[in-house]
Amino acid sequence: MSDIAATDYSIVEEEPPELLARNLRTASHLLASATAFFFLAFVFGYFYLRSLNNAGLWHPKSVSASQAYGAVVMALTVASAFLVRLGLFDHRRGRRPQWRVKGGAALAAGLAAIVLQIVEWTQIGFGPADGGYASIFYGWTAFQVLFAVGALFWLENILATSLRYGKIASGAPAPGEASGDPHRTAHDIRDPLSLVRAGLEAVSFYWAFLAGLAVLAWIILYLI
Repeated sequence: MSDIAATDYSIVEEEPPELLARNLRTASHLLASATAFFFLAFVFGYFYLRSLNNAGLWHPKSVSASQAYGAVVMALTVASAFLVRLGLFDHRRGRRPQWRVKGGAALAAGLAAIVLQIVEWTQIGFGPADGGYASIFYGWTAFQVLFAVGALFWLENILATSLRYGKIASGAPAPGEASGDPHRTAHDIRDPLSLVRAGLEAVSFYWAFLAGLAVLAWIILYLI
């Protein structure tokens, strides 16, 4: 407690919203690049193991994923990304209530896709040890769900920020509130709402990228 009391919070400096906005956009592009390299391993593994087909066990007849589940999961993911993009357009035009509705709908669609993917795992009747295809299928879809959870958590935070601070008439929270530190008398940023659009642009780009990966997964895992 004494260390907290002795902290010199006067050295805390606010960063300009423009700088933080550029950081968010850059971060989304770097994250998409890292994600692409991550899933490239599954694409390579799929075609490599398929070409080997050791002992004819690459894709046994008993191992079959439901195209209906895969199509709906993919469609919900794409719809969620599309709704986020529409919400971004609304925010750019100053229609904040409309973007929040679309953001909430996108969150619901994304969560529905995750739930449906989990339901599929319980219904398909094979496990990750039932051949090379099964291993790739479970690994790819599991990490796809993990990355989707992260993107939806990001979207939820932006939506929550917009709802929470949008109720403050002055546009600025009480001193220290936006820093998450009750002892701090300065802000990390004076107006958290100034980063909502930049956050939306960043998460829209990344979520659209994940939606593209979902389409690729549907084509490779369910159609080829």
